[in-house]
Amino acid sequence: MAQDYSTSPPVYPSPPTQGTGWEAAFAQAEAFVSNLTLEEKAQLVTGTSGPCVGNIGAIPRLGFDGLCLQDGPLAIRQATYASVFPAGLTTAASWDRSLMLMRGMYMGAEFKGKGSHVALGPVVAPLGRAAYGGRNWEGFSPDPYLTGVAAEQTITGMQQSGIQACLKHFIGYEQESQRNPSLSVDNVTIEAVSSNIDDRTIHELYLWPFANGVHAGVSSIMCSYNRINGSYACQNSKTQNGILKGELGFQGYIMSDWGGTHAGVASINAGLDMDMPGPLSFSGDQNSSFFGGNVTQAVNNGSVSETRVDDMVRRIMTPYFYLQQNQYPPIDGEEPVLNSNFPPYDYQFTLGAANVDVRDSHARLIRKLGSAGTVLLKNVNNTLPLTAPQTMGVFGNDAGDVVDGLYFSGSAFQNQYGYEYGNLPVAGGSGTGRMSYLVSPLEAIKSRTAQDGTLVQYILNNTLISSAGGLSNILPVPQVCLVFLKTWASEGYDRIGLEPDWNSTGVVASVASYCNNTIVITNSAGLNVMPWANNPNVTAILAAHLPGQESGNSIVDVLYGAVNPSGKLPYTIALNASDYNFAPITNSTALVETEDPNAWQSNFTEGLLIDYRHFDYYNESVAFEFGFGLSYTTFDMAGIQIQSQSQTGNGSWDGNWNGGWNSSGSGSGSGSVSALPPPNPIVPGGNPSLWEVLYTVSVTVTNTGGLAGAAVPQVYLSLPQIPGEDPTPLNVLRGFDKIVLQPGESQSVAFGLMRRDLSYWNTVMQEWMIPSGPIGVNAGFSSRDFRQKTQLTAVS
Repeated sequence: MAQDYSTSPPVYPSPPTQGTGWEAAFAQAEAFVSNLTLEEKAQLVTGTSGPCVGNIGAIPRLGFDGLCLQDGPLAIRQATYASVFPAGLTTAASWDRSLMLMRGMYMGAEFKGKGSHVALGPVVAPLGRAAYGGRNWEGFSPDPYLTGVAAEQTITGMQQSGIQACLKHFIGYEQESQRNPSLSVDNVTIEAVSSNIDDRTIHELYLWPFANGVHAGVSSIMCSYNRINGSYACQNSKTQNGILKGELGFQGYIMSDWGGTHAGVASINAGLDMDMPGPLSFSGDQNSSFFGGNVTQAVNNGSVSETRVDDMVRRIMTPYFYLQQNQYPPIDGEEPVLNSNFPPYDYQFTLGAANVDVRDSHARLIRKLGSAGTVLLKNVNNTLPLTAPQTMGVFGNDAGDVVDGLYFSGSAFQNQYGYEYGNLPVAGGSGTGRMSYLVSPLEAIKSRTAQDGTLVQYILNNTLISSAGGLSNILPVPQVCLVFLKTWASEGYDRIGLEPDWNSTGVVASVASYCNNTIVITNSAGLNVMPWANNPNVTAILAAHLPGQESGNSIVDVLYGAVNPSGKLPYTIALNASDYNFAPITNSTALVETEDPNAWQSNFTEGLLIDYRHFDYYNESVAFEFGFGLSYTTFDMAGIQIQSQSQTGNGSWDGNWNGGWNSSGSGSGSGSVSALPPPNPIVPGGNPSLWEVLYTVSVTVTNTGGLAGAAVPQVYLSLPQIPGEDPTPLNVLRGFDKIVLQPGESQSVAFGLMRRDLSYWNTVMQEWMIPSGPIGVNAGFSSRDFRQKTQLTAVS
């Protein structure tokens, strides 16, 4: 394993694309490439100055207008009159495939309406190995299955709208600290942190959602800043040539993160297809690039083959033609101002009208998804939903409107605590959004309480709330007190604590001692520990995550029962921050002050055991487990059945069953499945056999309460330990659905188990393999609430 960590084996040459799945567009791209000069080919693979965050220059003689690349994963960041959607974290907490898909479609439509060809999202790395990761909220969940589904739905939706999705950041990018190289006091280049990951872990954990993305036909993938087992991600031939383009059969192009390229020839031969932003400095000219003129020179001196450059251009142009981007809206005329990147440019860009309104009616989905991704963690004696209280107190600096502006960029946001006053609808960095408005919780509360004549009093100053006598002017003592807490995070920093910010624990203690019916609502860019969760005067807790521009409305819809909460935790809430020390951020004073270029080494020694997999394996108590979330009604589950998919059928799983049943296979599996997948030509996503459904699990879910509500039945597999291998998690999520049930209603739900769901990565055979013997099948409503159990034996 030590060797696994310190070396990344060379894999050359870079596999050329065949345009699999995009055959007609590939033919167009081939014809296009045949008309290019070598200089034009170099131009197409190198970013340049322009109106967008990333730009590829036009070739007017061939009718090519260039490419506009824009952030980010929850909104077109640099845009006016655009929506700011719920973050990936909220989207994952919804556990709702249809909302994931619709969010992707609506975001894609907004990018396209602004003339952006490529959206730099979604995010599946960071996956969320470390609880303190500053960008975890941009992605979905530390569970690779949930993240994989969310990524596939998002990409499908975005690309259905005609925009290229860019899945990022490949791979093992799990911390902000030392993500890029730095200069020491003695002017030594200290290399970026190296994520050192064993082969099985990279396949079963960090690669898993990227496989979903490639399977969904994602156009591009962004390589990350960090090193992987000693080699920079954007020039790592094992991960790019071997795994992504080889094993997964990725047909699109790999682009660098901005400034993530550290060499020209080495990166190109290792699989990098596009260099962003192009110039070595973010504002430099194209001649000062690792690519650009150096590509032409490298071909002429023989260090890069022209066939490799042709492949790079084909990979870039095939998705462009597939999505018919040769007929496309012009770039919004406001973009040069927003990106502070003004003409003249080296190449011509087609600018259209400025300030085009692309928001449409997307606010309705944003409000709905914000509620769907809000998790009810505690609700003593049906404290919620609220029913016309006479008096209410609202407390906390997260409740009110923002005071530092609607775009979280600039000095007020460049720290580890963010801004003091105002609601947190999204967090910071390139993954943020430029809001056209924000509905704060207090605004939504005032609007809703006016219907009932409720007296609403409020204090939004956390220092005052937590000081002695700070609440003495709140009279009469409210019947219900709402405390709004927030947790900032941003690209460029890792978090330094897991409690909500701004003395949140003191704020809760103060309000709860004054008000015996205290409801705590958190808006957080990641998970929190909640030391006040068991306070008897804290009667309800809502984790509202990052709901986007309709934040207050989404929260109030849940508080008053207009929406019955159905969100589930996409991570584990442990009892103490120290419980997450099994996967720490690599950082120390010694590292910050080091003169050793190679000092920053992050060994992923926990292997597959992150988040709930760790807590389950070591049988540790937690506050709220992965997959947990309460409702205003109750559900039960019965009648688990497993049916073997016909060996003659080619059932595939897209979230809905579309294969044939084998009615004779209703036992626990016949043991007649091959351990290894049949050898097939690689297609996007890898061996197509991995995506074939071998079994279906079905259960009946019943609403046993008095209100209509949505249940989220979940299926976990208990795979056997592999002799001589590091630990296998005791249970892994391998299926979920969200179904709305009326009181007393029952519904049968089916989950397809694909070959990949039943397999582990055999490092010796370098193949996905189904273990022999029984595999436990557990269905329930969270990772620790199994209602139905059975087993199957696929390989005897």
